[in-house]
Amino acid sequence: MTRQALLIVGFLVAAAGAAHAQQQKIGAPPEASNMRLAGWSDLQARSAYQPTIHRQGDRWIAYIGHHGGTDEIPNPVNPMTGKAEPNGTSIVDVTDPANPKYLRHLPGAPGTYEAGGAQMVRVCDGSSLPRADKSAVYLLRTFGGEAHEIWNVADPANPVLVTRLDGLKDTHKSWWECDTGIAYLVSGAPDWRTKRMTQIYDLADPAHPVKIRDFGLPGQEPGATGTVPTELHGPIWTEPQGNRVYFGYGTNKGGVLQIVDREKLLKGPKEPTPDNLRAPEISRLMMSGWNGAHTTFPMQQMPIAEFAKDKDGGKRDIVMIVDEAILNECQEARQMVWFADISIESRPMMVSNWTVPEASGNFCQRGGRFGSHSSNESMDPVYYKKMAFIAFFNAGVRALDIRDPFNPKEVGYFIPAITDKTDKRCVKVDGQDRCKTTIQTNNVETDARGYIYIVDRANTGMHILELNGAARTVAGLK
Repeated sequence: MTRQALLIVGFLVAAAGAAHAQQQKIGAPPEASNMRLAGWSDLQARSAYQPTIHRQGDRWIAYIGHHGGTDEIPNPVNPMTGKAEPNGTSIVDVTDPANPKYLRHLPGAPGTYEAGGAQMVRVCDGSSLPRADKSAVYLLRTFGGEAHEIWNVADPANPVLVTRLDGLKDTHKSWWECDTGIAYLVSGAPDWRTKRMTQIYDLADPAHPVKIRDFGLPGQEPGATGTVPTELHGPIWTEPQGNRVYFGYGTNKGGVLQIVDREKLLKGPKEPTPDNLRAPEISRLMMSGWNGAHTTFPMQQMPIAEFAKDKDGGKRDIVMIVDEAILNECQEARQMVWFADISIESRPMMVSNWTVPEASGNFCQRGGRFGSHSSNESMDPVYYKKMAFIAFFNAGVRALDIRDPFNPKEVGYFIPAITDKTDKRCVKVDGQDRCKTTIQTNNVETDARGYIYIVDRANTGMHILELNGAARTVAGLK
């Protein structure tokens, strides 16, 4: 190739990169590979966190938790009532994904950003819970940082408050066992030294909660001294036969995966002494000071094709750990996805990781956060142990083939288009705000039909997606 030709190619590559690096434009199409848009709800332009998709009879209902409002719009107007309401919980009928129907906005706590709203939602049928009203459907949600609430959403358009657990200083990403009623409530107990720890309740009868115990890392408990260990982000359990709970601590630094014996946790001594807090712990995996543990998703007894002929280790117990990026425009270490082999529980070890290549979209220049945040948490067979979907902020949602967790591979992605409601994201440059408008895919969930639901932190709503092409083949979908 001549020198002139090389210069022309270099100019074209640079121009393409510069164009790709520009912030998204209103009206521009989404960027996608092997994923397509099936439907969309604007969620009343409220900043969204956790989506939970629940089958109720012949209907599919999406319950979406929201962060608090912004300084500019602390209480967005609900078009259904004409009133300004603090962000809370959106309830959307997604039976027909192409035509989602917004049923109700249930206001949350007043306050902006993390201080208000109702970020977290879990749902259990009364027919599954041991001592509940069998005709009820129960929504467990946070109420800002001050409380957990339980609502009866058997009629999702007309929720009824059942009970409330308040007096807290923070809340976050809880877990509820629908078969047993045991709930691991991420809370900020006023007398504990950390912002977030676990309060364990028996919610088998949601109208009459029974406190079991408080739990956290030794050093977080009342009366302790010295450095306070990393705060909790959230737990996930493995169903009763697994007898394990996996706790993730940290956000974007000081991450800890804690493997806990569920039986000892629930039935052991309750007083939060250092010895009692250590008693149910099987082991810990300490992460780098540069990475946290937002989501700790267990996948037990995964068959590994590469090891099928080996005498030992043909099946592995894996935990997928997802960090959370929290700073705009790459002003931190990269937050990404990690796979830990915990088959030998006393010695868990990292075996692989995965990230979106920054250069594939010049994401550090697009504005907002770039890096991972969360994964889908459904254990429905349609995707479990085959595919994972990772919310990656301005890089949208990424579809991973995880059948070999030692070598995860991307097989699809979807970056939604922004709208006129998408909120800006700013960084300080020479003391002045430099702001850009970009998508901020925050959380993701799937349903048993195979639809993927992504919600946006920057007020762009909920996108309902389905796979096509090679990604559909990986999932085994027709």
